[in-house]
Amino acid sequence: MSFKDRVQREILIVDGAMGTLLQERGLPAGWCPEEWNVSHPEVIKEVHGLYLRAGADIITTNTFGAIPLKLEEYDMPDRVREFNLAAGRLAREAAKPFGAMVAGSVGPLGKFLQPLGTLSFDEAYQQFLVQCRALVEAEVDLILFETFGDIGEMRAALIAAADAGSVPVVASFTFDESGRTFTGTDPETAAVVAERLGVAAVGVNCSVGPRQLEGVVRQLTRSTNLPVLISPNAGMPEIVEGRTVFRETPEVLADYAARFVDYGASLLGGCCGTTPEHIKAISQAVKDLEIKTRNKSFGLRVASRVKTVAIHPAGMPVAIGERLNPTGKKALQAEIKEGKTEITRRDALAQVEAGAEILDVNVGVGGVDPIAAMERAIHAVQVLVDAPLCIDSTDPAVIEHALKLYHGKAIINSVNGEDQSMETILPLAKRYGAALIGLTLDERGIPPTAEERLAVAGKIVARAEEMGIPREDIMIDCLVLTVSAQPEGVPETLKAISLVKQELGLATSLGVSNVSFGLPNRKLINSAFFAMALSAGLDAAILNPQEERMMETLRASAVLTGRDLRAEKYIVREQVRAEAPVKQKEDEKKASTPREILYRAVLSGDKDNIIRYIEEALGQGMGPLEMLDKALIPAIEEVGRRYAQGVYFLPQLIMAGETMTKSFECLRPALAKGLTKKVATVVLATVKGDIHDIGKNIVSVMLANHGFEVIDLGKNVDNQRIIEAVREHRAGLIGLSALMTTTMIHMPELIKDVKEAGLACKVMVGGAAVTAQYAKEIGADGYAEDAVEAVRIAKELIS
Repeated sequence: MSFKDRVQREILIVDGAMGTLLQERGLPAGWCPEEWNVSHPEVIKEVHGLYLRAGADIITTNTFGAIPLKLEEYDMPDRVREFNLAAGRLAREAAKPFGAMVAGSVGPLGKFLQPLGTLSFDEAYQQFLVQCRALVEAEVDLILFETFGDIGEMRAALIAAADAGSVPVVASFTFDESGRTFTGTDPETAAVVAERLGVAAVGVNCSVGPRQLEGVVRQLTRSTNLPVLISPNAGMPEIVEGRTVFRETPEVLADYAARFVDYGASLLGGCCGTTPEHIKAISQAVKDLEIKTRNKSFGLRVASRVKTVAIHPAGMPVAIGERLNPTGKKALQAEIKEGKTEITRRDALAQVEAGAEILDVNVGVGGVDPIAAMERAIHAVQVLVDAPLCIDSTDPAVIEHALKLYHGKAIINSVNGEDQSMETILPLAKRYGAALIGLTLDERGIPPTAEERLAVAGKIVARAEEMGIPREDIMIDCLVLTVSAQPEGVPETLKAISLVKQELGLATSLGVSNVSFGLPNRKLINSAFFAMALSAGLDAAILNPQEERMMETLRASAVLTGRDLRAEKYIVREQVRAEAPVKQKEDEKKASTPREILYRAVLSGDKDNIIRYIEEALGQGMGPLEMLDKALIPAIEEVGRRYAQGVYFLPQLIMAGETMTKSFECLRPALAKGLTKKVATVVLATVKGDIHDIGKNIVSVMLANHGFEVIDLGKNVDNQRIIEAVREHRAGLIGLSALMTTTMIHMPELIKDVKEAGLACKVMVGGAAVTAQYAKEIGADGYAEDAVEAVRIAKELIS
């Protein structure tokens, strides 16, 4: 029986940790675990056997880092196929006598995709494709992507897996105690994006113990009908007599596993610190339990990296902002031609503040490279606002490039009933997991009657479903004609909206402002027609959300049609609107000053325009030191506060940090003349044996932006090199990072070396595997949970 069949019928047990058990059996710290598939096959099979005898139905291959980019750290990038094939063979041999299944384990790359990093979608895709092809060749029963914290990277991985072969895929994310991944993705959004890309199950593993994951499990099981995997750590790591210890007992994990089944989970296992004893306890606790059936209707859902928006017949109508479209906007057209994004960023923020829940992005200007223009727009907007994006283009190549870049589930605007349109657009929606706006027109144009438009809509839906695109992911635009030229068209549009909802059960959208072309006082016509369309059942409208009359119509109509029960959203918005004039006047006074422009640029991560703003400020007489003290540093400090409050997430922190870095580079010549002095010198490094440095790199940027001279030694750094760097640069602080529990042991060794060397140097530690308690136990001078905290702790230690 296949994995897909079994996971629908029974509770399945997944194995536990691999790395710690290998380390107990002699794997040297810092050595490549995947190499042991070749050099120590008997040890790998022994570990598999322990979990199988404990009751595991699924064992995972020892291939978490068997991908070219990771193996480069060990000078073994050409051994990807060898290691994956060996791992698959060992796992199959171990599993066969038990009738168990084999999951090919794939971990993250350890690098950010654009725009957060330098790695392109295509580069990430190729990395995952190489490993997934090897795992398919190794005849695994499923591929398990585990411990992913970046939804953009997961998208690239899932698309690569689909291309590698017809093997079921499980997408497992890692969430921290806030209930989000480190790039800000919540469980519902993770489920929405992964589900649409065809996964067989979605889940969570690593980071924290079962207690901290309970809220995540509740949200995840409520957000999808797919099977759900839960593999927590055995608590948080501690050091006892030089060894990494996890305190959570098998009995505790088993108790939580039973609770997780009650929420709806059907795949239970363990991650860091879990042993065969933990897996045995979990198996005994849940094996006789029944799967909790979940069959919820979610409607059409789209998502940014950090937020999901549902378009549901019973829910609030949704405003799709139309201002990022250059048609009729000379200033935006000029900006697109110049390769800038200032107006794009400004209008994106303004539309979301005005109530737009989705933003339509169009860069259709003659004489420009549309792919490059769309790339600039997507990069600028997706890290600036939390609203999902609607990709608006008639060029399939532009649409595909945008879908690669987007770190969420977008809408394609649009497909129509022409065969050529469906043949080019539907495959893109299927491949990249996008929703669709379907236009009710075909080779004959826009049909005159509602019934004919319904027929076109039905044709689009039928073709989409044939390709595996669920009908819930299609929103039909029944198209409105200009009433001054074709007055008979408006009643047919309203009738078509009703028919599509009644006959096809689909969400509907409309470009409302088309109705009023050629008439005076267009806003009045638009709002009146909008109210009629909402009464007919319209679910989403492409409009200008900054036209208050349109947004008032949306909110009032939602109350009158019963889509805003008890007028809750209407009342909240009216309260906000009553306070808006005072705030708006205050903002208008500040907005045009050089100080405020620089402040907002850092706050929004506007690295593309910051140099021009600095040059303009210099031209208006603002000095470099004043920029630093009155605008740039206050802005990055505000970014830190918002990050700590959970208002901003890692993407905003990274973009703001890069904006500050560009600012410093621009101002460096003037600042070097004695206008500023460094706070202190800090040596940063990821410990020996650890090849992960994303977190450390962010800390490096943040410290540099706060006046520290940073000596970044990189990753996999031995203690002696760190000591030498401290002496050479007379550093007052060492910052150490470790992601893996197997490499944390080098931290107390370094602290001991620093003391024995008699260095007057403080040591601050951090990383995914490190806790405040652990830092205290090993004698560290400080512990930083994240980059913002690292700046604060560093300043305290130096002072």
